[in-house]
Amino acid sequence: MVTSEERIRILSMLQEGKITAEEANRLLSALGQAGGGGSGNVSRRNPNHLRVQVIDTRSGKTKVRVNVPMSIVNMGFKLGARFIPSDADIDMEELMEAINSGAVGKIFEAEDGEDGERVEVWVE
Repeated sequence: MVTSEERIRILSMLQEGKITAEEANRLLSALGQAGGGGSGNVSRRNPNHLRVQVIDTRSGKTKVRVNVPMSIVNMGFKLGARFIPSDADIDMEELMEAINSGAVGKIFEAEDGEDGERVEVWVE
């Protein structure tokens, strides 16, 4: 069940400038779908693993697929954060917040046009 406390926390993050209005809207929509039984990409339950995929955008084929048990995700994020390019626009705290809040579904997607790859992160 979605509580008003969760909504207030999102709005506080927006007020403090930690997230953009678009991100706040997305998070509030995800909460609404979770609370109302909607059929969006993100819902709430007890996830079993984190899936990271690298997809070749030219062929549509999955190049890399890694499943990480949720029990070791925190450690994996700390290790993986070292390999993220400094110019990448990835908010690791936002990803961890989504995971820790119980989000299920696609929580991140980024595309590299030069290399023709798309990275997707799912909680399942």
